[in-house]
Amino acid sequence: MKILIAYDKNVSTSKVMDEALMRAKKLEAHVYLARTCASDTKRQTIKQLELQLEEVGKEVFEENGVECETHVLIRGLTPGEDIVGYAKEKQVDEIIIGIKKRSKVGKLVFGSTAQYIILEAHCPVLSVK
Repeated sequence: MKILIAYDKNVSTSKVMDEALMRAKKLEAHVYLARTCASDTKRQTIKQLELQLEEVGKEVFEENGVECETHVLIRGLTPGEDIVGYAKEKQVDEIIIGIKKRSKVGKLVFGSTAQYIILEAHCPVLSVK
């Protein structure tokens, strides 16, 4: 079993990580922890994101006996496209995402990455509020 967690520090990550850890242990899954960023992101920022993901991966998963790989995706795509594409490449069995409530206008103006992932993913998507 392979689980992809779309990491976003702006969403309630503790609930997402708790749910992901519980599912990964129960299903004896391999975890991919991924974060997207724009193609024009500075190298120093990318390095910080990589270190942050590695820290979260070790602290949450590896210390609890779950295999975890971390990846910062820099492909020039929208975050939703990045996550869905990466999930297909790694042939994951489930994607776990954090969601936050937005107004209809907010979704219209800013788009909805979670909505894109839910509708376009090839596998089940678990959304955690």
